[in-house]
Amino acid sequence: MAAAAGPGAGSDWISLTMPGGARVVVTTRTGGDSLPPYDGFNLALHVGDAAASVLVNRRHLQQRLALPQQPAWLEQVHGIDVVDAARVDPGSPAPLADASWTRARGVACVVMTADCLPVVLAARDGSVAGVAHAGWKGLCNGVIEALAARMAVPGEAMTAWLGPCIGPAGYETGGEVRAAFMARDARAAEGFRPVTRADGTPGYLCDLYTLARQRLAALGVAEVAGGTHCTYTEGARFYSFRRQPRTGRFATLVWLP
Repeated sequence: MAAAAGPGAGSDWISLTMPGGARVVVTTRTGGDSLPPYDGFNLALHVGDAAASVLVNRRHLQQRLALPQQPAWLEQVHGIDVVDAARVDPGSPAPLADASWTRARGVACVVMTADCLPVVLAARDGSVAGVAHAGWKGLCNGVIEALAARMAVPGEAMTAWLGPCIGPAGYETGGEVRAAFMARDARAAEGFRPVTRADGTPGYLCDLYTLARQRLAALGVAEVAGGTHCTYTEGARFYSFRRQPRTGRFATLVWLP
């Protein structure tokens, strides 16, 4: 997958092109109109930030990416519902969903995160692309599989890219999270490392990247890139709910130019 220059002079946004031509951009927290603790490029309306600041940031995002309309914003609920981004009306309330896909040119699919995992899927022939918001619940319950099903492309004909999320060194969970994954696939044990928690009870360090790669491999998606960032430790660049519960959200977008 080819990396490209950021969408603006001095930008530290992540920008790349998927095989087949789909464009991917990940924003960061730098710049923008939001004040602390949301400083600065917060794109979420549901976290307590001033709506006027968020809307300024969203307009700036659209302008910098030269999109013909606002991205298909979602109201994310840690579920597995998937929508067609081309059917999302920018003037209506955001649909309750955690993934979207598109075959329409210039229509941007988008998810917002601050520790959860953004998973981008794109057809090798450039015909369709989508993105999923995969927190542990959505990932465990099949949001990647649901997105792939709606895109209606065999796994062998798709590539994937894993955006920034909390890394395994910072994501401590209880045994119930491991048990939920193990109930679906015993191989999920590879995504958990036992630790002793601060209160002396047993816990696990959860590797969302490994768990997502397992799900993608089961779908037949052989080419998976990304998975190199940690939102928890890269505090100057990314929002992290676990590091600071009152915080903003950055966005991962994919569209067919």
